Amino acid sequence: MRWSRYFISLILLSVSVGMMADSIYTAQTDVSKYDQRIHRYRKHWAALIPTQFILQNAGNMGILSAGFGWDYGKRKQWETHLLFGYIPKFNSSRGKLTMTVKENFLPWSIDVKKGWSIEPLSASLYVNTVYGHEFWKSQPRRYPNGYYEFMSTKFRLNVALGQQLTWQIPRNKRRYCKSITMFYEISTCDLYIRAKFLEHSVPLRDIVGLSIGVKLQTL
Repeated sequence: MRWSRYFISLILLSVSVGMMADSIYTAQTDVSKYDQRIHRYRKHWAALIPTQFILQNAGNMGILSAGFGWDYGKRKQWETHLLFGYIPKFNSSRGKLTMTVKENFLPWSIDVKKGWSIEPLSASLYVNTVYGHEFWKSQPRRYPNGYYEFMSTKFRLNVALGQQLTWQIPRNKRRYCKSITMFYEISTCDLYIRAKFLEHSVPLRDIVGLSIGVKLQTL
């Protein structure tokens, strides 16, 4: 009799624990609309965190430019960079600051060695501006009508082609970034291309430039 009571008590206890577990599981999976909205809110804001930091020399952006960026796409083949640069005064009265918005496309990435990969082609399109009263958005009256049609000295449209070499830092050695990329680019801008079309004798070396840089992948 005692064993039967003990057995019945054990069954009842097991059923009670099971019901409690089901209720807990239901409570955990029943996410409110408020929680869903907070999750979307945090997810969208997290997407604004930069994943890259860039340091670049030349490229019609100044003697040195630095900034941050984001990579995205199924294969991380797209990049958007925001860069701020500096132009020394040279023969002018003062140095100048620049700002550049740059879009990169990296169609391929090839593993060449353990931890190393190469991007054999990078294509870039970017717009940059120089801060200063010497640069204008629309053509001043001192120039003949149509002399600088659709052109300005305030904004420059640039194109570039280049290559990249990336080192993936081993996981046990990562602290602030997970990969380091070294790259170079051959670039030109709309003003230089216009000069080449108007005057074919302009040497190619006068309208293209070489720039090098390093990129840190943090996320």
